[in-house]
Amino acid sequence: ADIYYLKKEDILKLERWAEKSAENLLEAIEKSKTPPALSRLIFALGIKGVGEHLADVLAERFSSLDSLMHATYEELLQIPEIGPETAKNIVSFFREEHNLKVIEKLKKAGVRFPEEKKKRAGKLAGKVFVFTGALDSFTRDEAKKLVESEGGRCSDSVSKRVDFVVVGKEPGSKYEKAKKLGIKMLSEKEFKEMLGIE
Repeated sequence: ADIYYLKKEDILKLERWAEKSAENLLEAIEKSKTPPALSRLIFALGIKGVGEHLADVLAERFSSLDSLMHATYEELLQIPEIGPETAKNIVSFFREEHNLKVIEKLKKAGVRFPEEKKKRAGKLAGKVFVFTGALDSFTRDEAKKLVESEGGRCSDSVSKRVDFVVVGKEPGSKYEKAKKLGIKMLSEKEFKEMLGIE
């Protein structure tokens, strides 16, 4: 984070740095002060167990870094994609003095922490979906984007917090687990009807 405090005179003191190079570096640092999305910032913090997908989920759920920093272990466990270990890692990360100092230092250096825009409430708002098997009409990624565009969320694993399992051709072990848990199954046709797709 100390890089945000560099001035041109500091860079020019470094060996092999010409004035133009110093200006380019400062420009790159300045651009990095406005992260393009909250999810990218969360991912960049390097919290153990938080990859790009989970960073997206956290950004959507908490909307701002401050909200995430104050999230409790119990709140985090309400998110289908987060298990006990990852929830513990997130809470611990924001309790460590060193990490809090780094975040504070970045704020003072002018780094703006973006807020995630609230998505409109859609047909699937608040619902969690899991996909298993191959779909005829969409790729898995396309189906997930459709769910997310209507305010729903997708999980890669089956748990009691999942609302629907969409079953395609040759479903895997998720299908059996969902049956045992009594989760509502949807055929591809039913899934499309839910979305209003012919």
